[in-house]
Amino acid sequence: MAGEDAPPVDTESVEDLLDRMTDAFLGLDDEWRFTYLNEQGRRVVCEAIGEDLTVEELQGRTMWDTIPELAGTVFEERYREAMASQSPVSFEAEYEPLDAWFEINAYPSESGLSVYFRDVTERRQRRRELEKRETVLREMYEVISDQDLSFEGRVEELLAIGCRELGVEYGTLSRVRDDEYVFEVVQAPDDSLEAGDVIDLEQTYCERVVVNEQRLVTGDVAADHPELTDCAGFREWGINCYLGTPVTVDGDVYGTFCFYDAETMTRSFSEWEITLVDTMGRWIGSALERKLATERLGRQNERLEQFATIVSHDLRNPLGVAQKRLDLVARDCESEHLAEVERAHDRMETLIDDVLTMARVGETVEDITEVEMAAVARDAWDSVRTGDASLEVDDELVVACDRSRLQQLLENLFRNAVEHGSTDDGDDSVTVQIAGRPGGFVVADDGPGIPERERDSVFEFGHSGSDGSGVGLAIVEQIATAHGWNVSLTDDWDGGARFEFQTTADR
Repeated sequence: MAGEDAPPVDTESVEDLLDRMTDAFLGLDDEWRFTYLNEQGRRVVCEAIGEDLTVEELQGRTMWDTIPELAGTVFEERYREAMASQSPVSFEAEYEPLDAWFEINAYPSESGLSVYFRDVTERRQRRRELEKRETVLREMYEVISDQDLSFEGRVEELLAIGCRELGVEYGTLSRVRDDEYVFEVVQAPDDSLEAGDVIDLEQTYCERVVVNEQRLVTGDVAADHPELTDCAGFREWGINCYLGTPVTVDGDVYGTFCFYDAETMTRSFSEWEITLVDTMGRWIGSALERKLATERLGRQNERLEQFATIVSHDLRNPLGVAQKRLDLVARDCESEHLAEVERAHDRMETLIDDVLTMARVGETVEDITEVEMAAVARDAWDSVRTGDASLEVDDELVVACDRSRLQQLLENLFRNAVEHGSTDDGDDSVTVQIAGRPGGFVVADDGPGIPERERDSVFEFGHSGSDGSGVGLAIVEQIATAHGWNVSLTDDWDGGARFEFQTTADR
């Protein structure tokens, strides 16, 4: 009530409240003497001075005399700053004698300073650990994405990172081959172990990983897995700690990615360390799948090149001889059978050309330029026996393509139009038109067209509606796909075949 004295403060209640706080608290007067400390504050101060004193024994002492190590630290600097400016201060700082970090909130008044503080050492350690893990993951990513490094070079870098982070000396990528264990990439402190070394699988801890298709983790082999102490890995090589994970390729265990050391660990491998090795092992499995697939493709391409060489040399040469002999025979005699022989030779030559093209056409194109369709089409027309057929091309049409591959595509379409457009009496006066359309172009003819029952299979390898090779339109689709075009056979145009080429969005 007005004019009456304020009710007395319940000091015991305030002290009880401060003691129940999770934060440490201490009060200082304007001479830097302790006026009060809650239980958490008392413990921290006693730990700092190395004495177990009561609050009453600390009260009245100056902070600087009680904890002389505070002199010259950021704690003294910020406390004096708060008192001088009469403004609160908040900060985090390390108190080195305790090897601890504290979060400080200090509130000044004319009569002294109230300090609230908490130990945030564990939080700081977690933050540093997360930052360290982020750094390691970034380092791993840079290694994995470095296209200048070979696969083996990237694995070597990953092994070095793993050895460093796990605190071990040995790391290996090994392959299981029957009952043999082949070291493919090695990280070792000396030349006692090298890439290419081969040992019996049963001598290694990795046999357990391979058989179970699961990781094996142990910081102390003798204590954790006494059954493994009979193998050479323990008896002869003295491997006392091990962390290995299976490397899986195409669903099968290829080998192991593992780390080990002769020293027994005084701690267990952490979940982070296990996850790190598992992550590396999974990337290696994926990279190996791509590597092995590329090698298989390379071997297939090499066989195709060898096949193309055989076709080019061993078939063209006798075909050339047969054609010359046919010319000589035609000079000496006349026979209706000679025309059939010549037609058979022509079909053989077409088949050889198409098979060679099929073997050598790649899946992508690199040399893309803008070309005039009319010029390419006329070159393609001149390369095909077209007889009385005619060609009409939009002179304004420009296409972004590999010129030689586009010419191959057009040659096959022209040959298909002429061969399928010829009548039984030899009339091959089919007309082929090429015109632009939004996002692509059209090649159409006015021949008899392609029967409806065959339209879904015309681009399949081996399909032939008459005497063709059966690969001509398959090559057309392959070249279109290499350019990023979609090709489709649409409704007949003037009774003939109409092939539409549409560029895809990413091209």
